[in-house]
Amino acid sequence: MQIADLKFLVAEKEEFHRNWLVTMLINLGAQHIVEVVDGKAALATLEDPSQHVDISLIEIDLPGMDGMELIRRLSTQAENHALVLVSGLDPSLLFSVETMSTAYGVDLLGTIEKPVSPEKLKIVIERFLTGQARGKIISDEPIISFDEIQEGMDNNQFFPYFQPKIDLLSREVVGVEAFARWLHPKYGFLLPACFIPLLEERGAMAQLSGIILAKSIEACLEWHELGFPLTVSINISPSVLAHPNLAETIIAFVAEKGMTPSYVIFEITESSTVTNGAHFLENLARLRMNGFGLSVDDYGSGKSSMQQLMRIPFSELKIDRVFVAGAAHNHALELVLSSSLALCIQLERKSVAVGVETRQDWDFLVKLGCTYAQGFYIAKPMDKAALPTWMNEWGLFF
Repeated sequence: MQIADLKFLVAEKEEFHRNWLVTMLINLGAQHIVEVVDGKAALATLEDPSQHVDISLIEIDLPGMDGMELIRRLSTQAENHALVLVSGLDPSLLFSVETMSTAYGVDLLGTIEKPVSPEKLKIVIERFLTGQARGKIISDEPIISFDEIQEGMDNNQFFPYFQPKIDLLSREVVGVEAFARWLHPKYGFLLPACFIPLLEERGAMAQLSGIILAKSIEACLEWHELGFPLTVSINISPSVLAHPNLAETIIAFVAEKGMTPSYVIFEITESSTVTNGAHFLENLARLRMNGFGLSVDDYGSGKSSMQQLMRIPFSELKIDRVFVAGAAHNHALELVLSSSLALCIQLERKSVAVGVETRQDWDFLVKLGCTYAQGFYIAKPMDKAALPTWMNEWGLFF
């Protein structure tokens, strides 16, 4: 698909800015553009099935119905709308509206401060063309019962896929993160959204965690034998960490397999750091004391305070993708990202940026001094057999 194939809606009250947006779109190759001057007209256009707008450029401070109300109204519709927010408002307020839009679940391609440049506009349109829109995803995933999940685990249908983690300074592949996948006999590959929530609800995450841990260590040992000394990061649920003696079980299992603990990193979400459970905290401390890495995932998206975060003996901080993708062109995101990286430097912890989608994201992280990066710009998750080949190709590329 090309820009010429897309239909754009430009909702801007000021004639000069509206004409400037339209001119830039035409220069970029757009051939189908609808112009409106207020929020009600924008909503009417987007609700009209005959219009079929692909991307809407929305001024936040629209008359009649402002951009925030328009976003809220659009979020209730079944159709997914791709939006670009345009505004001359204070960057901090613009960031708040962007966060609100993501919470409402719209496909937010990005926010652009006025005056809009052709370069910035081209970047957000390319996100649409490459499928990098953020927000609500209409899912065709099947509804699965708990009994089916249990049967799948018993029949060895679950396994990890691995996404590479790159040292931004040396550009070397230093590790991978394991993501659970289910090869369903009827539906094919299923993502965690199909099974994790139900397992958490039933308090049955321990079995899946054991499966992913065992298969991840097996894969890691195979890579080591091939000359790739990678670490493997494994997500572990707070409900699993609440089990008494979990750390001792893991320590014994890893030792039995012949794996050095420093090659295994356990990831917990930032939101779980508010947990006060004694077993949870003891297991984390015991794992760290025995040489395992500990990563706080999704940093910036949770509700933990600095005091709560510092109770966790973490070795690295993973910065949530919402603060990474597009930060090079968003001052508010840049501030959050910079402060997170500064915290890691001050605490002498490693930093990991996830959701790296473009070369601009990569270059910006290098400039800010981030330690590691993950994301689709580097590679999508893959099975263990594909990783060595990919690593050899990555070495040739860089």
